[in-house]
Amino acid sequence: MTTWCSKTQRVGFLAINADLACATWNIHRAKGADGRVDPGRVLRAILDEPRLAGADALVLTEADGERAPHPGLLDLDRLAVTAGLVPAGGRAAAWGTESHGFLGTLVLVRAGTPVGRVSVIDLPGVYPRGAVVADLARVRLVAAHLSLGQPLRIAQMRGIAQHLARLPALPVILLGDLNEWRPWGGMALSQRVAGRRLTGPALATFPARWPVLPLDRILSEQTVAGAEVLDTPAFRAASDHLPLVARVGV
Repeated sequence: MTTWCSKTQRVGFLAINADLACATWNIHRAKGADGRVDPGRVLRAILDEPRLAGADALVLTEADGERAPHPGLLDLDRLAVTAGLVPAGGRAAAWGTESHGFLGTLVLVRAGTPVGRVSVIDLPGVYPRGAVVADLARVRLVAAHLSLGQPLRIAQMRGIAQHLARLPALPVILLGDLNEWRPWGGMALSQRVAGRRLTGPALATFPARWPVLPLDRILSEQTVAGAEVLDTPAFRAASDHLPLVARVGV
């Protein structure tokens, strides 16, 4: 079983483990509770928390600037050197030459993880929203930032489902800021719209100071275990969302 640990302790999960240590955090474009934009504060919070820095897969949403050219916010070189986390797909999963992710959605995986097909989906809506699909040998990660309104979420998830239907079959893990407050997932996350049965706990991650809404989710066709919201002063100060971690069977 996967345990949360430092990069020096982790070795190729796909070869030796039966589950994947996943984490997701909306970093709010590095704007903290005090109104300051401080990417260094976000990076320190990640590096100081073993369940983020030691994850097999870490999805960050709102990780790029909101306006084109959507510049990346974090020091990816430091993340790679200190935590061993690197972008899945590299430039193929970035919106532009200055971006780290696709419309703010950034997928980080442990260095040396075999990454296969990577694709991006421009989600409909007024505000920039994107999804990144990355195949990691035995599992397909779908990282997304969905819209606030349910009609748009339904359209976005239907588009994601149609994209996945054209790919070779793999078990799916859907994670990110799904903006769904209903614990049962609402219509957008239903099997009818998503094209598959995705389950996982609904734990409150928003707002960071007094979390009551389960907007950030880790859902899978496989077992999701050990889910936990990381509620610390550092995370509360750095963003308006709290991180979510879980172990997912692969």
